Amino acid sequence: MTDTRHRPAGPAPGTGGPADHPPAGGVPDPREPAARLLRDLRSGPAGLSGRDAARRLARFGPNTPARAEARSTWRALRRQLTHPLAVLLLVAAVLAVAAGTAQLGTAILVVVVLNAGFAFLQERHAGRAVEALGRYLPPHARVRRDATVRSVPAAELVPGDVLLLAEGDRVPADARLLSGGLQIDASALTGESVPVVRDASAPDTAARALDSPVLLFSGTGCVAGAAEAVVHATGAHTEIGRIAALAGTRPTDESPLERQVRRVARLIAAVAVGVGVAFVPLGVVAGLSLTEALVLAVGLIVANVPEGLLPTITLALAVGVRAMADRGALVKRLSAVETLGSTTVICTDKTGTLTTGTMRVVDVRGPGPETSPPGPAFWTALARCSTADPRTGAGDPTELALLEGAAAAGAGVDAGVRDAERLVLHAFDPHRMLMSTLDPGPDGPVLHVKGAPGAVLARCVLPADRRAAVEDAVAAMAGRGLRVLAVARRDPAADPAADPAAAHPAAADPGARDAAESGLTLLGLVGLLDPPRPEAPAAVASCHHAGIRVHVVSGDDGRTAAEIARRVGIGADRVVDGPVLDAMTEPELERFFAGCGEVVVARAAPEAKLRIADALRARGEVVAMTGDGVNDAPALRHADIGVAMGRSGTEVAREAATLVLTDDDVATVVAGVEEGRRVYDNVRKFVVYIFGHLLPELVPFLAFALSGGLIPLPIGVLQILAIDLGTDLLPALALSREPAEPGLMDRPPRPRSENVITGEMLLRAWGLMGPVAAVLATGLFLAVLVRGGWSPGAATGPGSPLHTTYRQATTATFAAIVACQVGTAFAARTRRVSLRSVGITTNRLLLGALAAELVFAAAAIFLPVANSLLGTTPPPAWVFACLLPMPLLVWGTDEAYRGVRRAREPARLHPAPPGAGR
Repeated sequence: MTDTRHRPAGPAPGTGGPADHPPAGGVPDPREPAARLLRDLRSGPAGLSGRDAARRLARFGPNTPARAEARSTWRALRRQLTHPLAVLLLVAAVLAVAAGTAQLGTAILVVVVLNAGFAFLQERHAGRAVEALGRYLPPHARVRRDATVRSVPAAELVPGDVLLLAEGDRVPADARLLSGGLQIDASALTGESVPVVRDASAPDTAARALDSPVLLFSGTGCVAGAAEAVVHATGAHTEIGRIAALAGTRPTDESPLERQVRRVARLIAAVAVGVGVAFVPLGVVAGLSLTEALVLAVGLIVANVPEGLLPTITLALAVGVRAMADRGALVKRLSAVETLGSTTVICTDKTGTLTTGTMRVVDVRGPGPETSPPGPAFWTALARCSTADPRTGAGDPTELALLEGAAAAGAGVDAGVRDAERLVLHAFDPHRMLMSTLDPGPDGPVLHVKGAPGAVLARCVLPADRRAAVEDAVAAMAGRGLRVLAVARRDPAADPAADPAAAHPAAADPGARDAAESGLTLLGLVGLLDPPRPEAPAAVASCHHAGIRVHVVSGDDGRTAAEIARRVGIGADRVVDGPVLDAMTEPELERFFAGCGEVVVARAAPEAKLRIADALRARGEVVAMTGDGVNDAPALRHADIGVAMGRSGTEVAREAATLVLTDDDVATVVAGVEEGRRVYDNVRKFVVYIFGHLLPELVPFLAFALSGGLIPLPIGVLQILAIDLGTDLLPALALSREPAEPGLMDRPPRPRSENVITGEMLLRAWGLMGPVAAVLATGLFLAVLVRGGWSPGAATGPGSPLHTTYRQATTATFAAIVACQVGTAFAARTRRVSLRSVGITTNRLLLGALAAELVFAAAAIFLPVANSLLGTTPPPAWVFACLLPMPLLVWGTDEAYRGVRRAREPARLHPAPPGAGR
């Protein structure tokens, strides 16, 4: 892994000499011997002087992550206002004003501003992750300055400061141990669920700095022990600062829907402008003046601009956001709902996502044959040999899990009573890899011991064959990904050669403790695991059923991650260690993930998660990345969809993600996939609905132009605007609330390259429903004219005898398009199945919207004010009788098409789980 924390360290201007800064040429390697590191940092065991620290603070800056560069508010807002659909709506507003309807133009403008403002506010969440990283550091730290121990603000720490750390502290900067040992909870940084041991005297043979036994990293927590360490990196040069840089370097990509909407907007713009421009010469040929031809070309452009499309998409996504909140997920960006629905691969963390985030005892074995259970003394030892308190939750998570197991076995001891009765406590020692307590027993003091199996077994009296069997049991348990501890005891009263006082803390001689912790009797083995969430297997099965592949990308040990993956149903076909993956080139990484099956990546660094996401996206996958730790922030920030845990996750992860699971239920991710697919389906449904009546709005202009003006214009520009913004909008919004179509989660994920508008949708809208509606509307227009005495070429303008008849005919066209919209709305409710299979009344909002549409149309036809504004006049009564079958004719045409399609297509089989059949 590349170390990005090195930086130039030449003399700072005005500091007065070389004694107040590290040597020129760069920060020294923190993994070099401690004495050399102190020398290179110009520090010592006594720490820095106050003046020296102040000069270094001026040179290196505060110990806080670098903040992302402030974004230009106006630039972000301008990007929203220049969205292609927004530009189209602005053009429509200008055209409406030019046509003499300033009210409609103002309404369209308000829609544009509201959409841009809402999207702009959603985008402002993007930079919060780096700020959260800064809040993750402790407020103060204990250091040695001027040879005395003092508390200083963590933001004022500098390289060379000597830290004093103890149980319960949070590490405030990257540091190298000088003395002592600690157990460190690094789960937020590395993803490991088990505390790791850091020991100043341990040999450093780790492949990467994160695993070094002598290094501490900013933001991790001390759960046991005490130590001194020298700070070697602060601020942006720490590991957490590097993560902050990764979390803020790349802009948020557009979602698949956002990209598709831009394409649709360009398509609509090209069609609208092309048709309008082409009409000008046709109008002139038809006998119109150039001015009249231009006015009618404007009408054609207005007819082809679906003014309700952008607000409908926005509100459909908003409905999805609300539905997700009801199901336990907070969506921070509207498009995230649809993105989750298009997900093809989920890269999930293990700790806290697939698992509960808390350790549990899952296996215990006695000292005898493999199947023998441990005796009561085993559980008593676990209850006594501990410093954790289950009542307050204070203490090592492993010890809390052991106490829970002991209590379940009937050996629970009140923490206060336990500590009061305890005779001696030897806390966990990283050198010995064990802890021991001297506790009262029925026959005298008893020494209880627990720790690493190798360390405890070396101090136990066991026959060779029994020792070999126990070691095999330890290997088998560890192979299942369990954290294994050995438990033993010694009864000093039963051994005259042993002196209980030798184990007393007052006996400072380490040899005395060694003597007491020898000749032990093995009581058994205990295996712990952060167990899978109960709902995880069903959630993974649902993903597989929907054709979604699930990879595990964890900072934990490979055996543990693979065991959890298999328990929840993830294939774990290949397990690769983080350093191995880091060594792969980009093409090798893409080929690795191009293979079949599901992958477990263990001990993954933050850069690895980003590289994995990029490799998958390069293959056309839509990637959802889940996580809860600080180390997950860069990947959550830059994945197609970042999903964080709301309860157990860190604030950093929640701020970086676009979707936060408020209930920490991994099954909510699957619910999000379903909701996202439903939203995308509904977007397509109202696109079909809106496009379905563009043709009947366009054909009247073509009839006028192609007839050379012999047929008067069947509909006015203002009447088209009334349809697009009056009768059109509410049913389109109601379609966004359409329930999921049967079989929604049985489909494979759609390809990333698939357009939101498909050929099949255009066939339904422009090849079936649109032509039927156009014929019905234009035919009714001609029927009204003919019955009123019109003949081709007769004058119909103001002052002519046929002007009233002409107004009635255009009103009939308006009413026919509205009637056909009703049929289009019912047809658009399903993509493949019949309307009967989903039920006519299941979307009551649509029924209400259609009723409101008809009321609006009636007002436009019969109210004098509307007559004056829109140029409408109530048509003869027989026209309304002709309108009644129109919805059925439009809907029936599409229903027949879908029926033929269902008959010709075999039912789709459920997708096989990824990796099945190998």
